Amino acid sequence: MAPSPLLLPAAFSLLFAVATPIRDIADACSSQVQDFEHLNGSALHLPLHHPRGPCSPAAVPSDLPFSAVLTHDAARIASFAARLAKTLSSSSVARPITTTSATSLDRPDSSLASVPLTPGTSFGVGNYVTRMGLGTPAKQYVMVVDTGSSLTWLQCSPCRISCHRQSGPVFDPKASSSYASVSCSTPQCTGLSTATLNPAACSTSDVCIYQASYGDSSFSVGYLSKDTVSFGSNSVPDFYYGCGQDNEGLFGRSAGLMGLARNKLSLLYQLAPTLGYSFSYCLPSSSSSGYLSIGSYNPGQYSYTPMVSSTLDDSLYFIKLSGMTVSGKPLSVSSSEYSSLPTIIDSGTVITRLPTSVYTALSKAVAGAMKGTKRADAYSILDTCFVGQASQVRAPAVSMDFAGGASLKLSAQNLLVDVDSSTTCLAFAPARSAAIIGNTQQQSFSVVYDVKSNRIGFAAGGCK
Repeated sequence: MAPSPLLLPAAFSLLFAVATPIRDIADACSSQVQDFEHLNGSALHLPLHHPRGPCSPAAVPSDLPFSAVLTHDAARIASFAARLAKTLSSSSVARPITTTSATSLDRPDSSLASVPLTPGTSFGVGNYVTRMGLGTPAKQYVMVVDTGSSLTWLQCSPCRISCHRQSGPVFDPKASSSYASVSCSTPQCTGLSTATLNPAACSTSDVCIYQASYGDSSFSVGYLSKDTVSFGSNSVPDFYYGCGQDNEGLFGRSAGLMGLARNKLSLLYQLAPTLGYSFSYCLPSSSSSGYLSIGSYNPGQYSYTPMVSSTLDDSLYFIKLSGMTVSGKPLSVSSSEYSSLPTIIDSGTVITRLPTSVYTALSKAVAGAMKGTKRADAYSILDTCFVGQASQVRAPAVSMDFAGGASLKLSAQNLLVDVDSSTTCLAFAPARSAAIIGNTQQQSFSVVYDVKSNRIGFAAGGCK
């Protein structure tokens, strides 16, 4: 019987057993931070790290089996499906706030003390990380970057119930002169229901309590707060975020999550009055460096596809896949099949999901183009595998084309993913309820999310 994607695989215990020495990493990679963390014109530039990258301040173990990544990826896919369907099976509901836990958070109203949490997007081993400063004086924290989540949160002292192990010290609100809790009557507290997909709770001292849960049953519960957020020497006061007091699950060594979805409580929207409604990134490979840039960008370097409006979830980024080619030839599938499912572009999904008919045609075309390469057995959900590594095999030119003329011309490393030392597989799988453009295909491209202009752009050679 296959393991449930909502259960904790034994391999994930490594996430909590292996520490990443912050001091050693800082010494080896300090120049990278200095080069990236700055304000350039009206855009903020931050270093972005692959979860397995040598300079990642919260790297996952290098010997973590790829099967663990796939299991976690499946949980993320399931959480997207649940969000879009707006219906959840009992097995996918994360642990509710119990009366005991709620009492520890200053006794919220009993009517909200056992509200079941609605899973949002799963994250952890497939997500990229950066650093964020918080408080006065500012201290730096390692944060997972997620385009599929809205509320930014991090672990806070005194960790009244539980905190997972993280790189560096836990944020202490008492040490920040600019920290303030947020009352239950504020619009920010009311807005938590759309930002976290869960209702807010309220303490007896009128402090708003947030509840954020994820597809793999990880969750964070704590106080909605505001403080000064900073990146390098640049700071913004009155930033609303979650100060986590009960944080359990697969968060790796990060302090918390940085939300970049389309919601008033996301980091993007809160910084927009200063920097504008756009951000861009280049997702690096495990051996390169990337960036996250919030604010203005060079519009001339990109080809664009319109964001597609959807009533399914207005916080996610939807686009329209219009076609694919292998070795310059269109796939043998009707053009209408590409839009048979809604398509999301996401920074945290590793394996791209395609409508089943499109995936089947892609698999057949790639296998035909690589008929001179020895086939390998299927690996979990990846059924088109070859002997060798992506950097060594001869892979065909594959293009993913989007409405409006934008395209991703995939290299072998964007097309294939190495699952072990002797096997590489097509980094795509069939979708059930939504197609998702994952981060393997986005690696090394500069991708801009221009929310104001309602478009997403792609440019090759983004990681420099």
